[in-house]
Amino acid sequence: TTSAAETASASSGGVGYSQLSYYTILGLYVMSFPGLWSQIKRSTEAKIKRKTFVSPGESAPEGKALRQQAGEIMAYMKANNYEVVEAGETITFRGLVQRSLSQAFFLTFCTALGMASLALVLQIQFQNLVIPGIGEPNWFLLTLLSPYAGIYYWKSGDRVDDCEVKLSTNEEETENEILVQGSDEEIERMWRTLGWAEKGMVKVAGIFE
Repeated sequence: TTSAAETASASSGGVGYSQLSYYTILGLYVMSFPGLWSQIKRSTEAKIKRKTFVSPGESAPEGKALRQQAGEIMAYMKANNYEVVEAGETITFRGLVQRSLSQAFFLTFCTALGMASLALVLQIQFQNLVIPGIGEPNWFLLTLLSPYAGIYYWKSGDRVDDCEVKLSTNEEETENEILVQGSDEEIERMWRTLGWAEKGMVKVAGIFE
């Protein structure tokens, strides 16, 4: 059976829709929209992780002594503009991560999509809204705010990152253990470049290796 509201909508030439579906989608959108602001905020901060990796030790075939392993890490960090600020059982490196123009454009693009989606929701919700002195608002003008996401990121400036590395080996010196704490992006790049394997994980060779 057709409800009276749907019949009236059809007879008046309007487009009928399920209010339950609409408000469900609206509710999900409202809950997810804060994620856009969270993404903008997190773009200016490093995502700190702590991971343990292993590599063949001095007594293993093609293994490396801790001194050689430490030298490779030192060379890698200096090549990526990190300097040693503390050397002891744990070595602390500090580097300057420069702003990225591509990241600023990406945040602007994501914000524009988010604002366009918000404008569509507002346009459906307030179809007959008239603001005195303005008339019917053009909600899609909200997309003009999107460049401010890129500006916010850019004004945050370059970021200073710390990376801590601790080396150890087992009694048989067959396996070196590297404990790293720092930016998730830097850790990911480091272990891939230096050929480590995450502890407890099995390294699977790619088709081009």
